[in-house]
Amino acid sequence: MLQPAKESLFLPGAAEIIKVEKLTETEKLFEFKFKNGQELGHAPGQFVEVSLFGYGEAPISVSSSPTKHGAFELAVRKVGNVTGALHRMEAGATVGIRGPFGRGFPVDEIKGKDVLFVGGGIGLVPLRSLINYVLDNRQDYGRIIIFFGARSPKERLFTAELEQWKNRKDAEFFETVDRGDDSWNGNVGVITTLFPKVDIDPKNMYAVIVGPPIMYRFAILEALSKGITEDKIIVSLERRMKCGLGKCGHCQIQHLYCCKDGPVFKYSEIKGIKEAI
Repeated sequence: MLQPAKESLFLPGAAEIIKVEKLTETEKLFEFKFKNGQELGHAPGQFVEVSLFGYGEAPISVSSSPTKHGAFELAVRKVGNVTGALHRMEAGATVGIRGPFGRGFPVDEIKGKDVLFVGGGIGLVPLRSLINYVLDNRQDYGRIIIFFGARSPKERLFTAELEQWKNRKDAEFFETVDRGDDSWNGNVGVITTLFPKVDIDPKNMYAVIVGPPIMYRFAILEALSKGITEDKIIVSLERRMKCGLGKCGHCQIQHLYCCKDGPVFKYSEIKGIKEAI
């Protein structure tokens, strides 16, 4: 039985799908609202557990900013039974939501600082929450640089929003694809090819990096080569999220539980843990 939102972290609250938008062939953006009218109350970088009766439960990063009121968004890639069933749902359907869970991005720590966002592929999903939070509170932050990379033009997420970021006068936006096609006139190459395009002040810069495992290794090296210190490089290990409570143990990396201690970590916290990156 679905419970009112947030009555218990162990029981899902009833949420209605109010909008579904196709992003790519494998990703859709779902907009939800709790049936009791309650706000999700998440921080950028946190995640929820989505429950579908007869299919199970899956951890999904929240893609919308806390500055979006009355509803929240989850961008979902179709990869298994739960996400496959969710992709078949339409507006008006009801799902269960537990959460939010985990440690989010340090929005207060980075206030007054320059921020470099590095998003690769599906990694843009949780990063979008932070980017829009910072842009909605633009006066609280310094220079904003956004790097986004996708494998191909067809796999670019939030294309209308990418154009908005590109056209802003108070942010710098750079984009690349691994493989171009006839429709693509932009940069071609992996995301690390964007780093030489900007000069930064490392003393005042934080780098927030979210993407596939292989990207972390090289993007972190590029950030370090720019002089950004290990305690100012922030990553999300969202791919390791499981039950949300640290009870099942599947999110454990040595002494850390990604569902509780993360999924957001400073590189200085995990650099010595081989399994993390």
